[in-house]
Amino acid sequence: MKDLLSNLKISVPDKIYIKDPETSQLGKRIIENSIVIINEIGFESFTFKKLGNRIGSNESSIYRYFESKHKLLLYLSSWYWAWLEYQLVLETFSISNSKEKLEKAITILTRTVEEDSNFTHINEVLLYKIIVNESSKSFLTKEVDNDNKEGYFEVYKRLVTRLEQMIASVNSDYKFALSLASTIIEGGLHQHFLNSHFPSITNCDNNKVPTKFFLHLVFHTLNKDND
Repeated sequence: MKDLLSNLKISVPDKIYIKDPETSQLGKRIIENSIVIINEIGFESFTFKKLGNRIGSNESSIYRYFESKHKLLLYLSSWYWAWLEYQLVLETFSISNSKEKLEKAITILTRTVEEDSNFTHINEVLLYKIIVNESSKSFLTKEVDNDNKEGYFEVYKRLVTRLEQMIASVNSDYKFALSLASTIIEGGLHQHFLNSHFPSITNCDNNKVPTKFFLHLVFHTLNKDND
């Protein structure tokens, strides 16, 4: 099963890009180097001109793949969520106990990311840092409703739904499974952000990682709801 999943392609909604960057070496270099540059200078300072200079290609060649840097950020975010879903399926498929499966899922969704050798042109560690610091910029826009209608966030929403189903398997009477699922996913990013930038307002640190907090929060909530 693991060998089978390692050969799967991470799929991103095709409306996000003009040409699939996974289909050419230039496209893969665009993705690889955009991650490096955004991590180095931030999304606001990132431009296709700077990316073109880095990869030794005309700015116009990048526009053949993405119509804007916003679409590129949507692509990177979607790729990350699809990759995380891949991790979730890979690491929980053989777990039959509902509580153990949910515990594993929370761990996967809130842990610090390590590099995955299955995707050599994408540094998942750097991408994760971008998701923590920049991913909200992909949806905190005036165009978010239209982007949602176009299906740009379908992978993210599918991941939330997968987690919701695991929560419901532990406690089918809990009425806020979907809200709890989205809170775990977004809250994990937020706690990692606070730990990196505002450590004085979080209890999470290198010894008390966000995973411990969310395991406590979720199972205390679900068990209490059963009382």
